Amino acid sequence: MRNDKIIPGVVLILIGAVILLHNYGYINFHWQNFIYLWPIFIVIGGINLIFAHNRSTWAMLLKLAVIIIGFGLIVFGNFGSHHGFWNNNTYNYNDDNDDDDDSSGKGIVKIEGNSVYNEPFTNDIKVARLNISGGGTIYSLSDTTNQLFNASTKEFRGNYTFNHSKEDSVYVLDFSMKNSHGINWNWHDGDNDGKNDKTNSAVFKLNPNPEWEINVKAGATKLNFDLTKFKVRLLKISGGAAAFDVKLGQPLLATNVIISTGMSATNISIPENAACRIISETGLSSKNFEGFTETTDNNYETPGFSSAKNKIYIKMSGGMADFKVRRY
Repeated sequence: MRNDKIIPGVVLILIGAVILLHNYGYINFHWQNFIYLWPIFIVIGGINLIFAHNRSTWAMLLKLAVIIIGFGLIVFGNFGSHHGFWNNNTYNYNDDNDDDDDSSGKGIVKIEGNSVYNEPFTNDIKVARLNISGGGTIYSLSDTTNQLFNASTKEFRGNYTFNHSKEDSVYVLDFSMKNSHGINWNWHDGDNDGKNDKTNSAVFKLNPNPEWEINVKAGATKLNFDLTKFKVRLLKISGGAAAFDVKLGQPLLATNVIISTGMSATNISIPENAACRIISETGLSSKNFEGFTETTDNNYETPGFSSAKNKIYIKMSGGMADFKVRRY
């Protein structure tokens, strides 16, 4: 075998072995390690390039040792839960030119130190669409409001913008994080009181009366959505190195959920009695669909799905990710 084929082959074998051992329960692998330790693959690639033309035994042993040590950290480390982006890293943002009285965006009321965004509700709004974009933020949603939309934010790097428009009979809200470039690797104070934590965050509240379409496009993001109080007809989430936790309520005639991610951890909860179908196109991903039966390749259904009136349709696609769907 040519030496230049050994290293890529070893990497592929190790990736496949890790996924198989995790899926069959032989190891407890933390998928978020790929998110936090991905530069290891750059190191492996760099070492392989440096010694690409060195055919000596010691050079091959060095390359193999780097791969083994790197995969050892990824497989057996627990960095995601202790030193991860979401728990400890912060965004520092100083804007000496910030105008606390800025109200140029539509529907914006800005309060000194933080920001509040409101959009009033009128009874003629039957369908509303919320578009969320931008990474470097923790997005949360669980509570209702008598407004159509409310958001309370903390900004430490970059800034949020908010606008509204109307497309036919759909009321459209656009909420974006702008100019958040990179991460400042400092630490939270760790007491969870939020006083000294410096992470961009946005807490949303929605009116429960309209049917909602929610579109999220984000990079490095954590998302916690409890949608049990809302009528959701579409939830579409796409992101890179992210963590998505979503809890759905009872479905409409058709509630569609579309998840497209890179390296992420996605957890979706659905009601025990809800009819649900999952189409999974997840590549080298781990998946755990509790209470579902595989009907055809990559298709899963809850018992009695075909005869149910209201249904949840979930489509998942991703690269090296961790997908879980459970019933509560």
